[in-house]
Amino acid sequence: MAVPTDSNETFLREVDENLRRDQLRDFFRDYGRWLALALVLFLAAVGGWIYWQEQRNRKSAEQSEQLSAIFADIGANKTKDVPQRLKALEDSHSDIVRASALLAGAVVALQTNDRTTAIAKYQELADDGGMAQPYRDVAVIRGTALQFDQLKPEEVITRLQDLAKPGNPWFGSAAEMTAMAYLKQNKKAEAGRLFAAIAADKTVPTSLRSRAVQIAGTLGIDASASLPAIEQQD
Repeated sequence: MAVPTDSNETFLREVDENLRRDQLRDFFRDYGRWLALALVLFLAAVGGWIYWQEQRNRKSAEQSEQLSAIFADIGANKTKDVPQRLKALEDSHSDIVRASALLAGAVVALQTNDRTTAIAKYQELADDGGMAQPYRDVAVIRGTALQFDQLKPEEVITRLQDLAKPGNPWFGSAAEMTAMAYLKQNKKAEAGRLFAAIAADKTVPTSLRSRAVQIAGTLGIDASASLPAIEQQD
């Protein structure tokens, strides 16, 4: 007599379950130790990463406090050991701490007429590809302004080409230095147009816009239409 279909299905299901159970048992027998080791290593890695992050954050917080204390001493004209203290923060993992230390170090160096050190710090920050772009841009502007008389006009233009564009936060300063570099090359038309663009840009400081109107006028470009807007701001 034939076995009922339901009995066949039940039998096959039981065989399949037993087979899977045996396969799972064999798998853990063969690889269980390696899985356990992998799990331990994974947990250790996660724990180490969390610990490293906490230590790094704690270190950054301590360095921020140190930086604040340094700025307070600079404000109180207590600058005797400030360069050394700032130097110790220049390797910080925090962008803002590192950038602030380099920029402040450059300013302190200038207070003692140490242009070489100031230029080197601006250059170090500007060349740091891992640093956030706004910090690098500040360094480019200040470093170029400090070196302007020693740089060839084409060097100034190349350095500032990305910043001397309308809409860039540093457009005013970068465009003015670029225009002055054009004048050194006797490219009066290019310089005049750039001064006119500065005068027309309402995001640029009023003093810089006024100066741009005057210089553009000496180059044969009438940018006086910008003057009423400037006077209203004053």
